[in-house]
Amino acid sequence: MKTILWATLTANGNYAQSSPEHPPKKEALTDFETYAKAAGNFIVGRKTFEGFQASGGGTFTDIDIVVVSKSLKEIPGIKIAGSPQEALNYLQEKGHKTVLLSGGADLHNAFLEQDLVDEILFNIVPVLEGKGLSLLLDTVNYQYKDIQLLDFKSLGSGVVQLHYAVGK
Repeated sequence: MKTILWATLTANGNYAQSSPEHPPKKEALTDFETYAKAAGNFIVGRKTFEGFQASGGGTFTDIDIVVVSKSLKEIPGIKIAGSPQEALNYLQEKGHKTVLLSGGADLHNAFLEQDLVDEILFNIVPVLEGKGLSLLLDTVNYQYKDIQLLDFKSLGSGVVQLHYAVGK
């Protein structure tokens, strides 16, 4: 099973923080929906999922959504997993061949630390933020890691997507 980490970053390398005053770029959201529909699923962290719900969510019918959380107990129609591996096991049992990992720096870091990411899609938005979250490469597995550029493209409105393979 292939796991693709999907993230939106600012031009200065932070995770793009959205708010009502600074909503996510339409091009990045459209791209996410395209990948989620193609995979038939996505995994998200609790905080990102709560933000997703507060903003009205998306049109994700017939898509398996898994929220990784140790504190949530139940969300109708949504699978709650206590760990990255539990989330992957659930989606594999459902027959998925590709998994889209979509939200939260903490969740992304947990998957990377456990060497569970095969590809990365970074959507770079034309924004500079002075404060933000980032990928933390300070574990034994990820103090330094070569990755291979597979593709790059413009999504429009200054949003550029970089697609990388992560060697195991």
